[in-house]
Amino acid sequence: MKIRYLHTMVRVKDLDATLRFFGLLGLKETRRSDNEGGRFTLIFMAPEGQEECPVELTYNWDGDEGLPSDSRHFGHLAYSVENIYETCQHLQDNGVLINRPPRDGRMAFVRSPDNISIELLQEGEPLEPAEPWASMENTGHW
Repeated sequence: MKIRYLHTMVRVKDLDATLRFFGLLGLKETRRSDNEGGRFTLIFMAPEGQEECPVELTYNWDGDEGLPSDSRHFGHLAYSVENIYETCQHLQDNGVLINRPPRDGRMAFVRSPDNISIELLQEGEPLEPAEPWASMENTGHW
């Protein structure tokens, strides 16, 4: 049997806010499809050079009322970053709450406008602990 990863799909409520959030992470829109009959938009976003592993944003034009609320056991999206401290500072400077700061120089969690948990992991070895991150407390949950 052969299997190939295609994408991860998440439902979004505020398309503009979500596009801005994923743009702050460095993802670019790679493909978009508006379905007039089904009244939804699909937008695929991925880091440049990694278009084969996108996140699919599904936006229902009329909202999500009436859809199952079981969340299908979704956990989080994970991305590696060149410098976890710079990435978290960039996000924080643009209004993103750092739910789990990178105290260990290796891992942080943030949430999208739709409450999607995003794990950020330092590429390679962890960075040396540094302030303000080393003493920053968790906020909320991730």
